[in-house]
Amino acid sequence: MYRNTPRSYGAVARAFHWATALVVLGNIGLGLVAHRLPMDQLALKFALFSLHKTLGVAAFALGAARILWALSQPRPVPLHPERRVETAMAETVHWVLYASLMLVPLTGWIEHAATEGYAPILWPFGQGLPMVPKSPELALTMAALHKMLAWVLMAAVALHVAGALKHAIIDRDQVLARMLTGRAAGGTTSGGRHATPALVALALLGAAAGWALNAPQPQAPVASLAAQVSEWQVLDGELAFSVRQMGAPVRGEFGDWTASISFDPDSGTGAVSVSINLQSATLGTVTDQLRGPDFLDAETAPLALFQAEIRPEDEGYLAEGHLNLRGETLPVTLPFDLDIADGIARMQGATALDRRDWGIGAAYPDDATLGFEVVIQVSLTASRDPGAVVR
Repeated sequence: MYRNTPRSYGAVARAFHWATALVVLGNIGLGLVAHRLPMDQLALKFALFSLHKTLGVAAFALGAARILWALSQPRPVPLHPERRVETAMAETVHWVLYASLMLVPLTGWIEHAATEGYAPILWPFGQGLPMVPKSPELALTMAALHKMLAWVLMAAVALHVAGALKHAIIDRDQVLARMLTGRAAGGTTSGGRHATPALVALALLGAAAGWALNAPQPQAPVASLAAQVSEWQVLDGELAFSVRQMGAPVRGEFGDWTASISFDPDSGTGAVSVSINLQSATLGTVTDQLRGPDFLDAETAPLALFQAEIRPEDEGYLAEGHLNLRGETLPVTLPFDLDIADGIARMQGATALDRRDWGIGAAYPDDATLGFEVVIQVSLTASRDPGAVVR
């Protein structure tokens, strides 16, 4: 029989139960392995995360179908209705399981959709979600919820399995047999659905979510570089970079930098010196890895310095000089456009560097996984007015 009865689970409910168990348990294992895999195995790490995310979407769809089916079916009665506390605990665990089956993959899915640069979901329907913007803040929030709710799910699964083993080994009743084979057992009155276990489950999940959201988060460093003496004072600007990760572009920036600029508009020549606080680098959800020893090594060498001479070139300008980064000094040329009006200079420029030249990401030699080319993008507004606000 494919439908439930007051004394047994039908074939559909049993199929949903065991398919969900297989997908969830397998995906828990994948997630734990992928998370713990070292960064020097980045290609394998991304491949496992792609599979983890794909199974997560499948788990969400499977869980939704299972819940809809369960709501349309009679619930087999408890075998021991006189054990009220035990029955209430079992129902609470079931509610936690049902809610977690939806919330764990959903929070992971939103995190994925909000992240730039990702291990992709292995399907042809795109990587985004409606009304979910690309936002590092949203991605980090969803990551915290996903992690905490995953632990709640694992705890609920452990309690569920422990309860099933108790019935099979200690009580020696037919609880496990009803789900394994569809054997009928218990009374004939359909089991009702009580509000108290659902409310307790909701409170537990709310407490877990609150704990995750209120846990201390790493804070971006406060700008610490002192402004340099400069003929042209920077009023506003952005120093950003982009790189391809798993074929998708990701964008980061340096939040703390200063510039000393001398420039003669008549001859189009000058000089520039830019100091960059590497500890202010951000790159979405992988900021900690970016600042770490495998990449910028910001703790060991927290300052980068670009010094260059400025000269006109064709219809624009060139800043030709050297970049000192991670203890390595190499030549760099930055083409840029410049417009000066009413004493205000506005410039925009970009150049491409090879991260390997400075030993950045040396353990990741695969361009397809992490691109060799890093595009540096600069824009700023500067003034000769001594009363202007110095960056």
